[in-house]
Amino acid sequence: MNKTLRPVESAHGTFHITDVYPSVDGGRFPVKRIVGEPVEVWADIYRAGHDVISAALVWRREGDSEWQVAPMTAHGDDRWGGAFVPDRPGRYAFAIEAWTDEFASWRHRFEQKPRNGSDHTLDALEGAGMLTQAQAGSPAAAAVIIRQCEIFLQTGEPGALLAPELREAMAGSQFRRDLMRSQLYPLTADRPRARSGAWYQMFPRSQGKTPGMHATFNDCIARLPDIAAMGFDVVLLAPIHPIGRQHRKGRNNAAIAQAGDPGSPYAIGAAEGGHDAVHPELGTLDGFRAFVAASQAHGLEVALDFAVQCSPDHPWLNKHPEWFKRRPDGSMRTAEHPPQRWDDVVNPDFGSENAAALWRALRDVVLFWVEQGVRIFRVDNPHTKPLAFWEWLIREVRDRDADVLFLAEAFARPKLMKGLAKLGFTQSYSYFTWRTQRFELEQYLGELTSYPERDFFRPNFFVNTPDILPFHLQSGESWMFKSRLALAATLSSSYGIYSGFELLEHTPVPGREEYLNSEKYEIRVRNWEQPGNIKPYIAALNRIRRGNPALQQFANLRFISVDDGGVIGFIKEAVDQGNVIAAVIALSAELREVWLPLGDVMVGRGDARRPVSAVEDLVTGERHALEWGGIRLRIDPARDPALLLRCVA
Repeated sequence: MNKTLRPVESAHGTFHITDVYPSVDGGRFPVKRIVGEPVEVWADIYRAGHDVISAALVWRREGDSEWQVAPMTAHGDDRWGGAFVPDRPGRYAFAIEAWTDEFASWRHRFEQKPRNGSDHTLDALEGAGMLTQAQAGSPAAAAVIIRQCEIFLQTGEPGALLAPELREAMAGSQFRRDLMRSQLYPLTADRPRARSGAWYQMFPRSQGKTPGMHATFNDCIARLPDIAAMGFDVVLLAPIHPIGRQHRKGRNNAAIAQAGDPGSPYAIGAAEGGHDAVHPELGTLDGFRAFVAASQAHGLEVALDFAVQCSPDHPWLNKHPEWFKRRPDGSMRTAEHPPQRWDDVVNPDFGSENAAALWRALRDVVLFWVEQGVRIFRVDNPHTKPLAFWEWLIREVRDRDADVLFLAEAFARPKLMKGLAKLGFTQSYSYFTWRTQRFELEQYLGELTSYPERDFFRPNFFVNTPDILPFHLQSGESWMFKSRLALAATLSSSYGIYSGFELLEHTPVPGREEYLNSEKYEIRVRNWEQPGNIKPYIAALNRIRRGNPALQQFANLRFISVDDGGVIGFIKEAVDQGNVIAAVIALSAELREVWLPLGDVMVGRGDARRPVSAVEDLVTGERHALEWGGIRLRIDPARDPALLLRCVA
């Protein structure tokens, strides 16, 4: 195939290439996809006249010199489609090329001419002349062109020019005089963890066994078997850095700390160091590396909290005072969001005259922890920092290691949250935490799984966080904890819990969605085997997730209209459609009986798709045949509020 590329501005070219899918904001931001999975590309391609059009999809990974090419196929009404598969994580660009297939156009005109005895010799010679101008294609194509040309010259029969194999040979062997390329469209290909994973968030200092005693990395290592046994993929650590002493917060966010209060780990920095240092009571940097290695041995990946804020003791305040704002009296401006104020925290000034150095310093912090084995970062409150900074930082880091993932912890306005996702954050916090009614869940998931959101926004459904104890969990009812867990783990391909959830911790600050005695301000020691825990339920749910690819993706979700408003039902399909799961989850505590219609559900890949004939309970293993296109189900939330069913053809 002639791979000479001659891009031409679309506005001035022969062809119109419009309505390109996938694209985010017309190509301003990259589409997100997973390595090893086909990327389908569609576009409307047309031109004036009746000549035959050919089109191709070209793509390459950023930094590669050669473009790769795949044909596009017309599907009617000038709609064309093609696909490519990114084989490595990183940034890609793709474009669409269109050109006139002159030989196919000649053939089409020739075949349409009336066969009434007219002399078509000149028309045939025109076609033969095209064969003599063919470019160097593949050896096989060249052989076909030479053979058919010789047959025509020897016999004069136009049929030699109409052979199907000649049409195929000429398709890739002509000079493309009017070749036009569309604009480039960016795409980010991520490793599979970007789309799917079960997260366990914990405070390292609370992983010991002695009340009031600060835990070490060795204590954290001792917790790993328990976390791995529950089936988690990612262990997320609250900040592990030295904690400031000035204006240190006391228990329950008291303005003044008492003797022995450890302070908030989000007040980062002290004499012992800043964002690239380890809190001395946790251990050493070698101890952290040992924790990373032990986590990997248990099949867990370490994620680190990255909070762009400093305590008044942070070394940067002395070394780079220009990075921080001061009040008119010369005092440091502490963090605040009226009416809230955090005297133990100061925020860097991204508008300072030396902001470029600040940006580089923060980038280097992330790269430092990448060197220690961290490939996932939960970014604290990214919506309070300049968007341009995050777009730059994420690109800088991923240019060096494309496996690094960023989770945006932003409970902000919807468009701001989506804006963060567009500019590079791999995953995002979501409003799931507060969506409790069936219509709320269906509306919200319908939004996130529609276009264009599904092309750039990957939600991570956390059921609780260190900052949020939702009102619906404050009763401490086991069925509710299980229901919320099942919803998060099945509706989204990525979900998380904050430690203590498995123990049904639910004591709030009265009237607020906050934990009383929060370990943000004190060391908590727990009995991880205390009676009533739901660890076996979590383990079973994560085991089902791992065994069913349908639950490891997000976008292929369809809600089912069940006949009970207190129950939500939905279907999820694997990317290749070979695994289909039906889920029915109770949203209230009462015993329910519902009819689950499955008559239009199909199972199988490609041409092998068949209507579902039975379902298999993924917990009990029982199989039930469908009757009249559905199945009657009984749900006892006190035992298990969720029924997870594998559809069988």
